[in-house]
Amino acid sequence: MAVSLREAASVCVDTGKDRLEMSMVKIFEGLMLICFGMAWPASILKSFTSGSTKGKSLVFLVVILIGYASGIAKCLLEPSIHWPVFSLYILNTLMVSTDTALYFRNKRREATE
Repeated sequence: MAVSLREAASVCVDTGKDRLEMSMVKIFEGLMLICFGMAWPASILKSFTSGSTKGKSLVFLVVILIGYASGIAKCLLEPSIHWPVFSLYILNTLMVSTDTALYFRNKRREATE
């Protein structure tokens, strides 16, 4: 008998203590995403205004994107989506994608100079 990922993820007994623990897990995950996300606007602004790729690493940006994609996949595989955390993953992914796009724009500009 095969067990789906959703069934495996919902094995936890639904008690008050388990709900509280899951709430705390979601709160800490959300705080982590907020803290990481606070750095991206400054990075995007620097990339936009400097027009340079100095101090940027494409490999780093791609690794971060893979991490956020994994977090999004985790949210989608859970028995119920916790929308605030899922939204933070999406927002952070959009910001890193913007910084990655600016990296390519700046790289192209540097090649023509």
